[in-house]
Amino acid sequence: MGIVLKQSFINTLIIYLSFALGGINVLILYPQVLEGKYHGIVVYLLSVSNIIMPLAALGVHHTIVKYFSSYNNKIEKDKFLSSIVFLPLLIAIPLGFFVSEFYNQIGNRISQQNPILKDYTFVIFIVAISTTYFEVFYSWAKVQMQSIFGNILKEFWNRAVVLILLISVFFDFLTKPQFIYCLTGAYVIRAIIMMFYAFWLYFPKFSFQLPKNFKEVLRYSLYMVLAGSAGAILLDIDKVMIPDKETVEIAAYYAVAVFIGSLIEAPGRAMAQILQPITSKTINDNNAVEIESLYKKSSINLLLVSGLLFLLVNCGVHELFKLIPDKGYAGGELVVLMISGAKMFTMFLGNNGAIINNSVFYKITLPLNLGMAFSVYYLNIWLFDLYGTNGLALATLIVIFVFNTIKLIILKFNLNITPITNKTFISLFLIVGLFFAFYFWNFKYHPIINIALKTIIISVVYLLAAVKLKISAEINQLLTKILKL
Repeated sequence: MGIVLKQSFINTLIIYLSFALGGINVLILYPQVLEGKYHGIVVYLLSVSNIIMPLAALGVHHTIVKYFSSYNNKIEKDKFLSSIVFLPLLIAIPLGFFVSEFYNQIGNRISQQNPILKDYTFVIFIVAISTTYFEVFYSWAKVQMQSIFGNILKEFWNRAVVLILLISVFFDFLTKPQFIYCLTGAYVIRAIIMMFYAFWLYFPKFSFQLPKNFKEVLRYSLYMVLAGSAGAILLDIDKVMIPDKETVEIAAYYAVAVFIGSLIEAPGRAMAQILQPITSKTINDNNAVEIESLYKKSSINLLLVSGLLFLLVNCGVHELFKLIPDKGYAGGELVVLMISGAKMFTMFLGNNGAIINNSVFYKITLPLNLGMAFSVYYLNIWLFDLYGTNGLALATLIVIFVFNTIKLIILKFNLNITPITNKTFISLFLIVGLFFAFYFWNFKYHPIINIALKTIIISVVYLLAAVKLKISAEINQLLTKILKL
């Protein structure tokens, strides 16, 4: 876990710095500068782009991670990269032609409830293709065991650009429509920078020769594109569906609550950047002992860290909403609780997804993700009519709980491995106990002071308990090193 912890720690710092910028953007600048309407437009456009991206990528970013380490020499690796890197163009070129030919029809369809969306339809496809090639070249870098620079571009770049652009709008250097155009350009620039960095790390000798296992590679890519598309639907379909039923501002209000609830997944995102290629290599080497070790260690470490963040987010969220001037954003405590609960359960799975995606069981991801996509879609329709945006969050929680449990069962029955240890139950007891101890009351001071006091008390109690109970050897070692500095 040495290289994992080192790069995960750096990536976590990057992600939290990025989330800090994102918090300034989402909680302060978006509501005051763009206001609900244009904020909702940005949320909608980016959410639709995220749904299209896995289809455009043709699963290539997953395929690079799975197969690159299986080739033993540079010639075979170069054949593989040469054959795989151009595959997204098979979707990008026809998609661009389709959009140009049917632009008005597409714009009319997505703008029935909110006509202003029609003016920005093209943004969806530019961002989708740009993100596609960013992810392809990011995977290219990750298989060289270099995840940090790509993580900066993935997590920090867009939020920093948004911060600069929002300040520009505030001082009237840009109009609100120009903000959207400039943000679109930032996605394109990011993809180009990632491409040059990937080529700097490893530049192949391009050829028209195919690797010996190209049929297997292509088959895997096709499975992953379908599975990835279904997974993207799970993540963003709720924000896409809202403008069909409500004003676009509601999408902005919901997105803020989801953003707050998603803060706890940062450690998992950081660790995944380096765990994915390491898990793939371990599976390619048939190292069963190391696979199980990575599974258990990643699970307990992520559960421990995400548990603390779950407590900090939910025990301070009521006070946090008091700081947002636009009261339309308030009242999302239940959304935050359900989304953060779903994210924490996902963190508990550790590298479960990486094991499944890079093993012989990868085909199971397609029916699983399709089941998740259909379930969340129909649950969203039903529960949104009953409970509004709380229903959307409930749908997400139900689907993630059910299908993540299925993923646990798959690895238990097929590989006889599980992330659950006695430390798991100790961690859960600690999290639940502190949640009920701190959730239902607040200090009677200014919201910022209340949040700060709760954060300090919960953090100290939680970390002391975790260290004394020796829940994670890696976390204990990390805290020891930090305290010695």
